[in-house]
Amino acid sequence: MKISLITVVYNGAAFVRDCIDSVVGQTYDDIEYIVVDGGSTDGTVAIVQSYGDRISQFVSERDNGLYDAMNKGIGMATGDIVGILNADDFYPHPDIIRDVMNLFRQSQCDAVYGDIVYVDRVNTEKVTRYWKSGHFRPNAFLWGWMPGHPSFFVKRTLYEQHGLFRLDMKSAADYELMLRFIHKYKAKLAYLSEVIVVMRAGGVSNASVANRLRANQEDRLAWQLNELRPYRATLWMKPLRKIGQFFSKPPITYRKK
Repeated sequence: MKISLITVVYNGAAFVRDCIDSVVGQTYDDIEYIVVDGGSTDGTVAIVQSYGDRISQFVSERDNGLYDAMNKGIGMATGDIVGILNADDFYPHPDIIRDVMNLFRQSQCDAVYGDIVYVDRVNTEKVTRYWKSGHFRPNAFLWGWMPGHPSFFVKRTLYEQHGLFRLDMKSAADYELMLRFIHKYKAKLAYLSEVIVVMRAGGVSNASVANRLRANQEDRLAWQLNELRPYRATLWMKPLRKIGQFFSKPPITYRKK
């Protein structure tokens, strides 16, 4: 069973090598790796090209933002499973994709998700936040739950059946897509109880109170576009659930060698 992994990057020369190394170093042997560059001018293109045929498909051209580039990558994908790894992020050890694919086989699920740690952008040994997703329960989205999108691996057929990222959703496009796949269309999930992705801190939606309020409005729109009705507290429970992530500690061995 083949997996397509997609990295979207724009002027990411500072960190993209960490990301690529974590993919090409995976022990799973049936990986199609797609890199979609938005027309970088900082040396990113040369870095990606230096990996030669270890990058299965590479395109560098202007796009309409992050989610447009992700959609482009999904359109290029030929694998049974699709995963997205942002250019600032990386897999914590070489067996991540093997573990993900084993769970797909064992559970016969539509999507696999796991846990995430956020780290300092420069000192990646310094953990700033631990997102333990936990097991999914029916209607969990109504209580503010969602899996971390970078840990979300999906059968390609779900994109074909239920659509790609909505470009009008801006920073909430990943939330809307998971709401659509999981809550609306009842995709069967399997939880991999381990840290799947290490993320460098600096997300747009949580960068300020104004951004958080804007993201809350976009979250509300996500429910409306899918003709779904949240509870009154749903959209505030979502950011409130994140508070505990700043005080939780990840497993000591999550970055095994």
